[in-house]
Amino acid sequence: MTEPQPPEPTAHHQRTLADTPFPGDDGQPDRQIRGLLAAAAVDSTSYLRAIAALCTVRLLVPVIATPTEDGTTAGGMRFDKEAEMAVVLLETADGRKAMVAFTGLDTLTTWNAQARPVPVTLDVAAGSARQDGAEALLVDVGGPHPVAIDGPILAELAAGHRLVELPDGQFGWAQQAEPGEE
Repeated sequence: MTEPQPPEPTAHHQRTLADTPFPGDDGQPDRQIRGLLAAAAVDSTSYLRAIAALCTVRLLVPVIATPTEDGTTAGGMRFDKEAEMAVVLLETADGRKAMVAFTGLDTLTTWNAQARPVPVTLDVAAGSARQDGAEALLVDVGGPHPVAIDGPILAELAAGHRLVELPDGQFGWAQQAEPGEE
């Protein structure tokens, strides 16, 4: 007698996960970026240099499971029956919101060990922040050198632009060319 075999999956039950844009990423921070974040508080040029550098690396946006439906066991114990993953927004006493992102797993897990990292680029993080009604993106909040990105810089990043340092030391906005453009 042969063992019964599970049915072959049908096409509507198959899922494909997208390839990561950060192959081989182990969550370690880029030490050069951390150095630039430390210098960002010195003056506006150092701040812009740190933002331009953040445009070139992976950030980790934390998501946290939030229960949407409770259940109760036969013994009366309550549990989370269903949960959704949500991006973390911080809110000030006056109602302003900020989304958080981290340069490495070390600062993310120090901030909240239960959070799960989602690797993204700075422009994607900025776009998500704006879409969720945040006025700022806080990078490495709770770390030794946090940086806040807000106002026109957050708006440009959210539009898909990347800050670049030009050869003359000035800064400008770059955007990816549309297919067919040169």
